[in-house]
Amino acid sequence: MKDSKLYVVLFTFIVSFIFVFILALANELTKEKVKINEELFQRKAILSAMGIEFKNDKEAYKLFDEKVKIEKVKDIDVYKSNVNGEYVYAVIFVGNGLWSTIRGVLAVNKDLTEIVGIDFITQSETPGLGGRIEESWFKEQFRFEKIKDGKIKMIIGGTGKGDYNHENGEFEAITGATRTSESVANMLNKYLSIVKDLLGGELQ
Repeated sequence: MKDSKLYVVLFTFIVSFIFVFILALANELTKEKVKINEELFQRKAILSAMGIEFKNDKEAYKLFDEKVKIEKVKDIDVYKSNVNGEYVYAVIFVGNGLWSTIRGVLAVNKDLTEIVGIDFITQSETPGLGGRIEESWFKEQFRFEKIKDGKIKMIIGGTGKGDYNHENGEFEAITGATRTSESVANMLNKYLSIVKDLLGGELQ
């Protein structure tokens, strides 16, 4: 009986050790590739939010290096670019969604009178509901959206297709995902205030 129990314990330990070793090895071998992919995804999101078009990953890397400058202001990375003759500033925003942390990019014009665009880097909201924040129709609501009284406003129960009146400072919540939409609104308004402080301070 003792021998049998010892065998089970040893067998379980060895199998567990092998699996942990394999996972650790796989993680180590892919760590650099994962890091490169994360950097690429972030660069593409920044370019998209700023309204800088690219055709493929290679072009995204090239355009980012050519057109985007990074300034550290009050421990925050601020991305700056001249797009169609106008300066655009972008920051990475972070906040809690309904189920997970949401990371994205907010780009504004120099006068902070409009949002130039937004894009998302990572999110794990419910597919088909909160996960729809990554759909083009949702993000296009913010393209050149006027900022009213330093913020934007979320509306509920609209057309279900988005609010594209970019003069009213409003965007339409995703049907069935009000909490996620509200989280996005809160994050954007928080970072609009942060960017206002940065633009009014050390940025030129």
